[in-house]
Amino acid sequence: MITVEYLVTMTTRVPDGTPDQEVADVRARESAHSRELAAQGHLLRLWRPPLRPGEWRTLGLFAAADNGELEKVLASMPLRIWRTDEVTSLAPHPNDPVPRPAPVPPEFLTTFTLTIPPGTSDALVEDTNAREAERARELGRQGRLLRLWRLPPGGPDALGLWHAGDQAEMEAILDSLPQSGWLTVQTTPLTGHPGDPALGVSGQAR
Repeated sequence: MITVEYLVTMTTRVPDGTPDQEVADVRARESAHSRELAAQGHLLRLWRPPLRPGEWRTLGLFAAADNGELEKVLASMPLRIWRTDEVTSLAPHPNDPVPRPAPVPPEFLTTFTLTIPPGTSDALVEDTNAREAERARELGRQGRLLRLWRLPPGGPDALGLWHAGDQAEMEAILDSLPQSGWLTVQTTPLTGHPGDPALGVSGQAR
């Protein structure tokens, strides 16, 4: 069966006055169900982006046959009673590393918007694209580029998942891309989530 990957931003807001025991119970059920979804191949990764005080937000990488199946998966999660989900469908990218390096924290998500300067010759575009593909393969072999996807039209062009020691190293990696002069990049540092299936731990998608 062909599956589609999705990036889901999950934001949880527990109503004021909810008893602590009820919150703990829902989170425990969420943890158990997340493990089930990982075993089924629906939940691939979990991360925490930078948070503001009092905010519960998680980024999840999911797989499903289509949007309908994904909604069933998300609706089955116990925290959904207090959570809103923002879904972005992801498409294969020709520079996605194969084989894929193992995830190693710390990780970063980047969105890329490619703007080729007016008047750039077709030959230069073709050469730059070829060098970009080779650099992506090299970074994949080094374990720096973990995943790369195309994004839906109307926004950034691509989404990348990277490993780097810190923000400075991440910026140096991005500067090394042959297309760097044509790219507008937004970088999000990620911290580990206790329920991330790829790291072999259990927790909850809080």
